[in-house]
Amino acid sequence: MTSDSSAAKREWWDDPKLPWSGKPSRKELWCWSAIALVGVYGLVMIPLRPLILGLNTWALAAVTGSNIAMVDIGAKAALGQTHFWWLGLLMAALTSIKFDWIWWWAGRLWGHNLIEVISGRSRWAARTGRYAEHLARRFGSLAMIACWFVPFLPSAIVYAFVGDVGMRLRKFLLLDFIAAVLYRGLWMYLGFLIGQPAKDFVDLLAKYSFYISIAAVVLVVGSVMWRNSRGGGAQVLSEDAIASDIAVDEVRQGLREEHDEEDESGDRRTLES
Repeated sequence: MTSDSSAAKREWWDDPKLPWSGKPSRKELWCWSAIALVGVYGLVMIPLRPLILGLNTWALAAVTGSNIAMVDIGAKAALGQTHFWWLGLLMAALTSIKFDWIWWWAGRLWGHNLIEVISGRSRWAARTGRYAEHLARRFGSLAMIACWFVPFLPSAIVYAFVGDVGMRLRKFLLLDFIAAVLYRGLWMYLGFLIGQPAKDFVDLLAKYSFYISIAAVVLVVGSVMWRNSRGGGAQVLSEDAIASDIAVDEVRQGLREEHDEEDESGDRRTLES
């Protein structure tokens, strides 16, 4: 009876899967909802990427910073079909880092609590999370560049760590941009070296982009249904494959409660005056 009553009195924000301690502030709710929306964006873009590739490689570079787009632009440069490869590289680097600052901001807000939340999703997440944190502690700024090139390394943990230890946003964005240019440039150079075969391969993907998109939709829907069947609830994934257990409805509820409390306090101040 006591356990039932205590569970009933438990607030929506009192959840060990969430990074804050106590009731979250408005700033914390906005940051956590941004993480959730980034995850939704990542899911939506999975089937859209092939469609954009079928339309235009440059558009794919501008919207997603895709490695496939970099290979295609590099191959076009090798074949003399474009002299503006640098523009594609610039667009891809900028769009690749468009959401990274959110994880830096989350690290500033919650520090190690956020890292524990990310690492606590599974044993695999725990192992890679510990490795990412160790890398960030040991190499600091260089870890930001390394996480672009090391497979399966959760960059969100590295970004959160450098935000927690006090790295300024200007420095973070500069290092992140340099790393993005190096990484996307490597794929572009690969396309430049391969030349025509790389161009033919990308053209083949573009030709069947519609069918690839359908397969991606089936994969995403099947993955979500499989998680729900295992009782994991709805999870959203960012492009770094970092799961967020927050629901947008919970964020809205929290913001609504904050707004109601502000209205009540304002009414009390009016009556007292």
